[in-house]
Amino acid sequence: MRVVVAPDSFKGSLGADDAARALARGWLARRPGDDVRLLPLADGGEGTVDAFAAALPDAERRTVTVPGPDGRPASAAWLLLPDGMAVLELAQSSGLPLMAAPDPLGAHTYGLGAVARAALDAGATGLVIGLGGSASTDGGTGALRALGLRLRDVRGRDLPLGGAALTDLAHLDTTDLLPAPPGGTQLLVDVTAPLTGPTGAAATYGPQKGAGPADVASLDAALRRFAELAGGDPGEAGAGAAGGTAYGLAALWGAAITPGATTIAALVGLVDALTAADVVLTGEGRFDETSLTGKVVGSLLESAASAGVRVGVAAGQIGGAVPGSVSAAVSLVELAGSVDAALTDPTRWLTEAGGVLAGRLSAG
Repeated sequence: MRVVVAPDSFKGSLGADDAARALARGWLARRPGDDVRLLPLADGGEGTVDAFAAALPDAERRTVTVPGPDGRPASAAWLLLPDGMAVLELAQSSGLPLMAAPDPLGAHTYGLGAVARAALDAGATGLVIGLGGSASTDGGTGALRALGLRLRDVRGRDLPLGGAALTDLAHLDTTDLLPAPPGGTQLLVDVTAPLTGPTGAAATYGPQKGAGPADVASLDAALRRFAELAGGDPGEAGAGAAGGTAYGLAALWGAAITPGATTIAALVGLVDALTAADVVLTGEGRFDETSLTGKVVGSLLESAASAGVRVGVAAGQIGGAVPGSVSAAVSLVELAGSVDAALTDPTRWLTEAGGVLAGRLSAG
């Protein structure tokens, strides 16, 4: 059998590349003669750089240390592709897990801009930026400041970093803002939220970053103020991604907001891989109805259905009914006996899941 192994990351436990290797190992233990191809995926969040690196072995991985979302140093990897494009992911420089403690008002994206600047200084002609897992709600102003933007209050003083400070924004100085790269900037997102309002960045994702009701109201007002001066389209689907970072980079740098899962799948050649496959294995931390709304697994299910390829899903947990487009599904929690056991040794249980799926899909 020809098998493609294309999971998302299992957030908080395994990256997509490690998950793919574990699933493949389990499958091959059961069916050692099969042709197994690893193609780890991402939707713009954690694992985006690794997904590109696995699919494009000629890419050059580089690492830079930048200020994290709370100012402490963070080490962020990025890729320089043979065609001159650079691939970055916000999660490595400005992600929520990098925070010592949540700071919804003061956390920032400066590190992301510092990584982008390093890539441009190294000769990158265009950028692909995965926006996911953000710690902040600053509209991308931190990243833009690292690229040369200055934000001032009515007295001409520079504002501090963080989303809350935008309430006092009176002037945007783009004099020293680096020009956008000639090859353009793609922003990979997995949400359709606008910048502001009841479904915007602050209201929808602020609570996940530690924001209480008063914080959400303050951040939403701050983002509205930023939009008044920056222009652009704050109502664009996905503008609210990464605390509004998608909006800021689109408005002031001309970046294009694109669906992460489908864009990455296309860039790494998923459709061609499925055309030559009999079975595809995928997975994520939790598989439920939200998986079908633009996430990696949902996007893959659509592609697999079009290619006529059977799908096996391994997930940490499975919530609700498994859709008919899935031929076999297995939960790591059920295999391990508990959530704690599954999280303690996810590699072991993903390997086990690969073997279980091999048995079920070969029998089917």
